[in-house]
Amino acid sequence: MKVRPSALIWRQNANQTEVLLMRYNYGGQDVYALPGGNPDRGEILPATIIRELREELGVSVDVGEMILAGEMLLSERNDDVLHVVFAARNLQGEPVLNPDETTALELVWKPIAELEQLNLYPNIGKKIRPWFSSATYLGYVGRIEQQYFG
Repeated sequence: MKVRPSALIWRQNANQTEVLLMRYNYGGQDVYALPGGNPDRGEILPATIIRELREELGVSVDVGEMILAGEMLLSERNDDVLHVVFAARNLQGEPVLNPDETTALELVWKPIAELEQLNLYPNIGKKIRPWFSSATYLGYVGRIEQQYFG
């Protein structure tokens, strides 16, 4: 099983909370992902997030508390992943995609109210929305049901 830490980066805009997502296209479908990536050998998860954001987006953040952890099991492809989402605060810099480091097509800010309707990776829109009102650790959320995008 792989481990993929990711960052929940948000901002207030016109009386709504928006989340930073990376847009990809797989199998003709737009797929949105929280910024993050795979740890290098010997790297702790917050350090992975800091490195990935610097490499892929040219920004830095303070990695805060872990919001949730959950497993995505795609056993037919042998791609089981433990997703660990951290709150990322104090965004420094303007996020810009680095095409040498990512295959994402663009960066988008999406209102939290729209997250449940997106092809989100990991598929946690329903789970993280309540976090914005309570800001409490959601803990282990179990299996994350994820559509496969080929």
